Amino acid sequence: MAKFDRYMLGQLMLLFGFFALVLVAVYWINNAIQLFDELIADGHSAWVFLEFSALSLPKIIALILPMAGFVAAIYVTNRLSNDSELVVMQATGYSSLRMARPVIAFGIILVIMGAILSHVLVPLASERLKDRERAVSGSVSARLMRDGVFLHPTEGVTFYIRKISDAGELHDVFLADLRQPDREVTYTSERAYLLRSEDGPRLVMLDGMAQTYDPTTRALSTTNFHELIRDVSGLVLETQAGRRKLSYVTTPEMLSDPVRVAAESKRSTEHVTQEIHWRMAQALLCLVTVLIGQGAMLAAGFSRFGVGPHVVTAVVLLVIVKIIEGTIVDVVSRPGPWLLNYLPFAAGLTMALGLYWRADHPHARIWPWRREGVA
Repeated sequence: MAKFDRYMLGQLMLLFGFFALVLVAVYWINNAIQLFDELIADGHSAWVFLEFSALSLPKIIALILPMAGFVAAIYVTNRLSNDSELVVMQATGYSSLRMARPVIAFGIILVIMGAILSHVLVPLASERLKDRERAVSGSVSARLMRDGVFLHPTEGVTFYIRKISDAGELHDVFLADLRQPDREVTYTSERAYLLRSEDGPRLVMLDGMAQTYDPTTRALSTTNFHELIRDVSGLVLETQAGRRKLSYVTTPEMLSDPVRVAAESKRSTEHVTQEIHWRMAQALLCLVTVLIGQGAMLAAGFSRFGVGPHVVTAVVLLVIVKIIEGTIVDVVSRPGPWLLNYLPFAAGLTMALGLYWRADHPHARIWPWRREGVA
């Protein structure tokens, strides 16, 4: 690799790291605020919040990877142009496609990173995150250990704790169970403890009273107790694990046993094949974005209006690629021609090549039917 290629590639990687860090931080903070409100409000610890945040990072990184590469390609190419370094290279006979060589190498690096994320890391993190969400949503202690709030962990059940001490002791507990139509039971106690056992969580209530009301006879019976143990495992609806989604399966697993993966996900092997090609196409878009970014800057040349219009052009071209991608999502989600997965990549590559051609032929007429002097 020539010295210029190594220099430009180094600049691209440096700027990519900076923009990727900024974008990941922005996305992560936005996601973390919402996640913090949900988890901490439900009584979960900070460790659970950090675990959920870490598991969401691979998907965020895969999302910002093309955008960070696009911004880095535009910034580096524009800076080299302003410093007249591109002018020097063009004077030595470098064509636009020749100057694209370090950008192609940069794009291939991003494609490899995107492939690792989409084929392995994102599915693993997504499945793990779903399992943890299922476990957390079924945690009785997390759903019930909130003081000063009337909770309804399931239909027909109301639970209230006035105060929770630092030692985990519950003060002034109220539990109403109205799930049985012929009997309504209300428990109140001065103190209580939530304990774990092999058979499930138990609520140990001390110094309280149980009131049983019969709606048919309108009879109310009360029982004072010194200690009462109540099974509360049924107060929270268990989250049942459904079918395994294809997005949770790594590509190596799909390739090794597509029949088993199709059976677990209740889909066909054609769906498995489509998912693999879709992930490949998503990784290849990283190469397209950086080529469009550099191509737009090279096509800008010198202009008294600056490079703003060409940056807008590059953004518009990327939007068109994303529109094409969004259009074929429903099509590729069904068994069919797998080549359609690569349509956004082919369209973006065609646009990038057009920009490079324009950079090498700045005075060529785009519309051949226009005559000289005719607007």
